[in-house]
Amino acid sequence: MYHTKLDRFPNDFLWGSASASYQIEGAWDEDGKAPSVWDNFVQIPGKTFKGTNGNVAVDHYHRYMEDVALMAEMGLKAYRFSVSWSRIFPTGTGEINEEGMQFYERLIDELIRYGIEPIVTLYHWDLPQALQDEYGGWESREIIQDFNDYSVALFKRFKDKVNYWVTLNEQNVFISHGYEHASHPPGVRDRKRMYEANHIANLANAKATQSFRQIIPNGKIGPSFAYGPAYAYSSKPEDVLASENAEEFNNYWWMDVYSWGVYPKTVWKHLEKYGLAPTMEAGDEALLKAGKPDFMGVNYYQTGTFTASPLDEEFGDVKENHDGKKGNFVESGNAGLYKRKRNEALETTNWDWEIDPTGLRIGLRRITSRYRLPVLVTENGLGEFDKLEENDVVNDDYRIDYIRKHIKQLQAAVTDGVDLLGYCTWSFTDLLSWLNGYQKRYGFVYINRDELDEKDMKRIKKKSFYWYQKVIESNGDTL
Repeated sequence: MYHTKLDRFPNDFLWGSASASYQIEGAWDEDGKAPSVWDNFVQIPGKTFKGTNGNVAVDHYHRYMEDVALMAEMGLKAYRFSVSWSRIFPTGTGEINEEGMQFYERLIDELIRYGIEPIVTLYHWDLPQALQDEYGGWESREIIQDFNDYSVALFKRFKDKVNYWVTLNEQNVFISHGYEHASHPPGVRDRKRMYEANHIANLANAKATQSFRQIIPNGKIGPSFAYGPAYAYSSKPEDVLASENAEEFNNYWWMDVYSWGVYPKTVWKHLEKYGLAPTMEAGDEALLKAGKPDFMGVNYYQTGTFTASPLDEEFGDVKENHDGKKGNFVESGNAGLYKRKRNEALETTNWDWEIDPTGLRIGLRRITSRYRLPVLVTENGLGEFDKLEENDVVNDDYRIDYIRKHIKQLQAAVTDGVDLLGYCTWSFTDLLSWLNGYQKRYGFVYINRDELDEKDMKRIKKKSFYWYQKVIESNGDTL
């Protein structure tokens, strides 16, 4: 669809940026905080790039005022951040750790002081280790109540200060990587356990959303889903069917539950056939239906292109690219359903992520047509090697080009009819990129540290900082 003229972004559009507690805060054992599963997982040799961890990260816990001042200088309208569950409840339950709660209150107050809308993510992967040890974390239905109690504590504390809330960040990622690929905590390879844990996470999401309605009736809440729209590799009908399979299994399996409280029939029947369907108990369906969100949060980085896969096809372990050495794409898939192929029409990042701005527009339109929900882009950005030059200069024109192209597709999506609430880049400052260390940089603000040396962690504004500043000032007119 081509337009002779694009609509302007709404006047109240939330031009934002985002982060996650484990990736930026540091202070991993300060002021009453107890370990999360990530604090322990990164200690396993070989799990992260050069053994990096978030013990100090980029020291946002101690430098949040400096970071928020930079956000204000840029003109951010919104900042999405996550709360560390084990900073609020060190053992996952029980008495609130007031020092931890006060840190987030100070951060929220500082954002509000500068007119920046806080968007609070309840869960961005850092489960209290105590709950993993006690009952297996997301594999136990006990977590539904514990996550609800934790969420309610935050709702009650910040109900007059925070309007936008995100429940679970990338449930499809932390569940699949944790219980199928063993690359995230708890490091399990068992598809049956994965689907069971995923169902429990869905119930926890719905329960917290239900509680939110009672405490903050005028606020907005939704999940952040890592959406990679599926393409067919060719015009062959079997490839088109494979792409439909991929969309159902990898995307609608989650978004249908968030939006409607029901699982896609085709996927459910397939899982039942192979003994993989999760256990449905009395009351589950009613709870899932009670968890309808106010918006669909979308973390978008790339699309996936799929071809047919025979029933007897075997897939080896996918070696993920964590060192930034380009050219590491390995075909993966699900035998009898789909096989992912490299899309030769697209360029890739140094971490082999395919760059597809139009895919963002396609994804937003699919969500709009299928669910009729507003959308908040909760993450989108480019991780690359940034070079600090003389006089503290970082010329990241590649990042500007990447974000510019995605914003143009956002504007086209708005013109198509997508109800778009805002756009949060990933990320505001550089941060710990989970398994990829500190060399994979996403921020508008360069942090002077690397894998082996914390250095002075000086905050340095990149070229993209000033560019996004003008984008926000013009409400997207100046790109």
